[in-house]
Amino acid sequence: MTLRDNYLFTSESVSEGHPDKVCDQISDAVIDMILQREPEARVAVEAAATTNKVVLMGEVKISDENAVMPEEISATARDVIRKIGYRQKGFHFKTCSIDCYVHEQSQDIAQGVDASDNKDEGAGDQGIMFGFATNETPELMPAPILYAHKILKRLSEARHSGEAPELGPDAKSQLTIEYRKGKPARVNTIVLSTQHLDGNMTSDDVRAVVEPYIRGQLPEEWIDPKTIWHVNPTGRFVIGGPDGDAGLTGRKIIVDTYGGAAPHGGGAFSGKDPTKVDRSAAYAARYLAKNIVAAGLASKCTLQLSYAIGVAEPLSIYVDDHDTATVDPAKIESAIRDVMPLTPRGIRTHLGLNRPIYQRTAAYGHFGREPDADGGFSWEKTDLIDALKAAV
Repeated sequence: MTLRDNYLFTSESVSEGHPDKVCDQISDAVIDMILQREPEARVAVEAAATTNKVVLMGEVKISDENAVMPEEISATARDVIRKIGYRQKGFHFKTCSIDCYVHEQSQDIAQGVDASDNKDEGAGDQGIMFGFATNETPELMPAPILYAHKILKRLSEARHSGEAPELGPDAKSQLTIEYRKGKPARVNTIVLSTQHLDGNMTSDDVRAVVEPYIRGQLPEEWIDPKTIWHVNPTGRFVIGGPDGDAGLTGRKIIVDTYGGAAPHGGGAFSGKDPTKVDRSAAYAARYLAKNIVAAGLASKCTLQLSYAIGVAEPLSIYVDDHDTATVDPAKIESAIRDVMPLTPRGIRTHLGLNRPIYQRTAAYGHFGREPDADGGFSWEKTDLIDALKAAV
């Protein structure tokens, strides 16, 4: 996608209490629970939620001694709902019904993915995955999605701490950023819709609560008298979460990635263990793109990987430097294979992905986060800079 030097660009985020994000977090909490028990387990779990009902579906491959019972999966889901903070009549962590239909993994899938004596472990599915990085923010993320996430995360912190008890779990943000000479320069429009627990609150009342938090997450000079504000533009937002709208795992893939500023291969992340290249290869692509930009090889980078089910090595590696590279992009593509193994197992080993680190990714973005000491967000490290420079 080619953009002009001067333009407006918009991205949205949704909070942890959004119906789809409730399902993403449940799915990834189940992944974490199972990987904690057996790091090499295979898991694919999706959730659906509506008024006072959660349904879990999917498959697991795990040894008999570590087998997971349906009631354990249901209890994990209920704990996620409790931590998010749902205690409303139409969706309460204590009273909502949770049905679990998780079963053993298909042998037809397993035989194509498992390693054998004469070949490496194959990819869990075919597909294309994209990574992206840009130097327009310190996190090497597009500004609209980065700050849309930051706003909602701060509001969530205020809600959980008791600073803003008026707010409910469900919320959405949207930022329209004005770019000048290709760089973010100001906020054109702020949209924030948040659930509120007091039915008598007006849009102005809600704005009075949230505006200081929003301003605190944005560069001060980006908000000016011409910035347009839409806070709870429909007025009342009391019924939220799955009681207000049904939720599904994997329905917020643009929120999870780059907010529309980069291509997307179409595969969701949540509910998939790291043998699934939809997840692990997308993390690897972000890791490589970020290191390419951090190394100064390009100021903006889109990287595509492709895989076939049962085949270990990627079928293709493509780098789009957006006409910003300091070296030939073909040399960068060649260097990528030198600095990191890109088989499913190679990615998991290099990034340390066989760990219970996934529930935290399921709200406020998988990218642009600080790496954690326990290995979470390892794909956000910039430890390939020297290797990439040497390889090109």
